[in-house]
Formats: sequence, structure tokens, C-alpha cells
Amino acid sequence: MVCVKLLHLSDLHIGKRVNECSMLEDQRYILEQIAQLAIERKVDGVLLAGDLYDKPVPPAEAVILLDTFFTALSQAGIPVFAISGNHDSPERLSFGARLLTGTGIYLSAVYQGPQEPVLLRDAYGEVAIYLLPYLKPALVRHSAPEAEIATYQDAVSYALQQWTVPPSRRNVLVAHQFVTGAAPGGSEEFAVGGVENVDASVFDAFDYVALGHIHSAQEIRGVGTIRYCGAPLAYSVSEAGQEKSVTIA
Repeated sequence: MVCVKLLHLSDLHIGKRVNECSMLEDQRYILEQIAQLAIERKVDGVLLAGDLYDKPVPPAEAVILLDTFFTALSQAGIPVFAISGNHDSPERLSFGARLLTGTGIYLSAVYQGPQEPVLLRDAYGEVAIYLLPYLKPALVRHSAPEAEIATYQDAVSYALQQWTVPPSRRNVLVAHQFVTGAAPGGSEEFAVGGVENVDASVFDAFDYVALGHIHSAQEIRGVGTIRYCGAPLAYSVSEAGQEKSVTIA
């Protein structure tokens, strides 16, 4: 029997410049390698957990490169499930989302409440893919003014509770947040006092949580069900010497 195979990817930061030097050619090379890997390994989908771009208004070359990457996967029949991270503009990233769905490119909408999951199927039944873009408390308060939301923990917990997550099927969440217990690393650092932290217990309803935001690959709680895949390239001095990879779950 064959089960769904998913490639977990995050923190592309397309368009990033380091010491005023463009990394676009390095990013082009690594995305070509990742697309080829996805095809060779015959994955059933790519989970892209935020920070697709490095800036909310990316340069034209960055937009073209992401389009090339998505097109290669779409032409190979590999669906993409992508969310916005804190570096992305959710409004710009979700432009054309309904049209792209027909090509197998699923983009998280600007958060206005729960977005219906995408259902995949294998020999064992359904696999539901839930997309949760990067959330700040103010964003969720705007969508749900009646809710008491003061912290990032409140915001993510409230958003997840709006979904019905049946335990009778396998449920996969794509998210972009700081999770308590993760080791900081790379160009993304924890806020003072950990105010942006979210406890891993909010994800208990999900069988796999594909996280983005931290650039070093690691498992939360020492198990593989809640995982940061890390950035595919080194983007800061602190990342020099780190082994870079993608995760296939």
C-alpha cells in the first residue's frame, strides 16, 4: 500500500541580499534542485511554510523565480500548499489564489477566519492539508472582535479552534510561528521575553505540523510530528556551517 508523501519546505526568502550581494542565482539553483528532487522522489505535494519572499514588496526577479518554481511543480503534477510568513505580504501572495487552485497551487488567503482544508487521498483514506498563514494577535482580533485575544498564543489557539479536525483522518497543518522549545537560529530571532511564542500543545489535533520561521531544521518535543524544516540556504553568519536540507514526510 502507498501512503501520501509530502516535501516540507520553508523560508525561501527569494530576493534576499546579504551584504548588498544578491542571492538570486543561488536561490535559482537550489529551487531547481528541489523541484527535481520532488519529481524524482514522486512526492504527492510540497508544503511551503512561509517566507517565500524576503520582503513584502519583492523585486520583479524574485516574483519571476517563484513563478518558475511553481510552474515546474505544476507541470509535473505536484500540488503546492503555500502560506504567507512574516516577511511576505499576504495580500500580494494570495493574488490569483482561486485561479491557481485549478493548477494545483493552493495559497493561503488573507486571514479572515478558517480556510477549508485541501483533501488528498491514498490507500489509507483522506489526508487533509490545513493552511494557516503567519498570525499576529491584531490580525485575529480584527477578524473576530468578540474574542479575547491578547497574545500570539491566544491568536493561534483561537484560529485553530475554528476548524473541525476529525481524528478519523490524517490532518496536516502548514504554519509559520515561533513554537516554545525551538532552538533559535539563523536570521530569525525570538522576540524579547518570548512574547511571540506559541506552545506546541495547540497543535495536538494534527498528525504532522509543517513549520516555517526558524532557519535550522529541528523537531519540537524530540518527535517528528511537529517540525521546522529550516531554510534551504544559509542567510546569516550564524547559519554558516549548518547542514541545509528539505524534509520529506
